[in-house]
Amino acid sequence: MKVTLDQWRALIAVIEAGGYAKAAEALGKSQSTVSYAINQLEQALNIAIFQLEGRRAIATSAGNALYQRAKHLLAEAKSLEGAAERLGQRIEPEVGLAADLLVPSCQWLKCLDLFSETYPDTRVDVLESALSGTEDALVQKHVDLAITARVPAGFLGQRLGAVTMVGVAAPQHPLHHLGRPVVQEDLRHQRQLVVRDTGVHRRYSAGWQEAEQRWTFAHFSTSLGAVKQGLGFAWMPEGYIERDLLEGSLKKLPIAEGGERLLPLYLVFANQDVAGPATHALADILLAQFTVSR
Repeated sequence: MKVTLDQWRALIAVIEAGGYAKAAEALGKSQSTVSYAINQLEQALNIAIFQLEGRRAIATSAGNALYQRAKHLLAEAKSLEGAAERLGQRIEPEVGLAADLLVPSCQWLKCLDLFSETYPDTRVDVLESALSGTEDALVQKHVDLAITARVPAGFLGQRLGAVTMVGVAAPQHPLHHLGRPVVQEDLRHQRQLVVRDTGVHRRYSAGWQEAEQRWTFAHFSTSLGAVKQGLGFAWMPEGYIERDLLEGSLKKLPIAEGGERLLPLYLVFANQDVAGPATHALADILLAQFTVSR
C-alpha cells in the first residue's frame, strides 16, 4: 500500500473543511502535519490533488474523484474494526428467530431494522412457522428466539401482547345470509380455510371447526386471498385484515358465541443462559416494540 489511512483521512478533511488550517483543527493535528500528509499522498500517486487559489486549497477533478472513494474506504475500515471488536466480545455471527405466522411480518421487521443499527454484522435467520412448528424450532434449538402463542413445556416465556383471531368470510358468502346468528352446526357444513401446522408431526389444528370441507394453506396471506374470493370462511389474525374489513371486502361472521378469540403472544429463548449479547439485544427490542404497539 502506497497510501496510509491517515493520508486518506487528511484528503477528506481538507476537502470538507475547505483548507489546510481548518482541516488540521478538525483532525486535532498541526497544519504542517496535514500539509505533509497531502504532499506524500500526491507523490505516492503521482497526481495533483489540490491546487491553491489564494489561501484556499481547491480539489482538482482527480482529487474529487479520490475523495469519494476515500470516504468509502474509511467507512469500510471503521466497519471492519467494529466487526473485529464485536467478535472479540463473542457476539454471535447469526441469530435465529422463529416468528409465528399469527404476527404480521411488518411488526417484527421493524424490530430487525432497529437491531441492525447496533449489530450490522450479525446475520438474522427468520423461520416463519405455525402452531407446533414454532415449538419444534425451540425444542430442537434450530432458533435462538421465538415469537409464539404456545410456550413449550420446560421453557419460560415473556408476554409480548396478544393476537385477536376473527371469524370472517366474503360479503357474498352464505353464512352472511342466514338471517340469524351463525352457530357451530352452520360452520360444520361450510368449507373452512386453515393454515398448515409447520411442525414435524403437525400436532395441532387450532381453530378448525370440524368442517366437512377443509382447504389448507401454507400462509395466512394465501388463505386471505381465498376467503376474499368467497371460497370459504376462516379465522384470521385481525392484523392481517383490518384494511379488508374497512373496505368491505371481508365481513366478520355474525357468530352467536366466540366470534373473536384472543391468543396471547410470548417471546421465548431457546436457552437464555447461553444466549449471546446480540440475541439478548434483539429480545429487548422485540419486547420494547411489541409493548409499545399493544
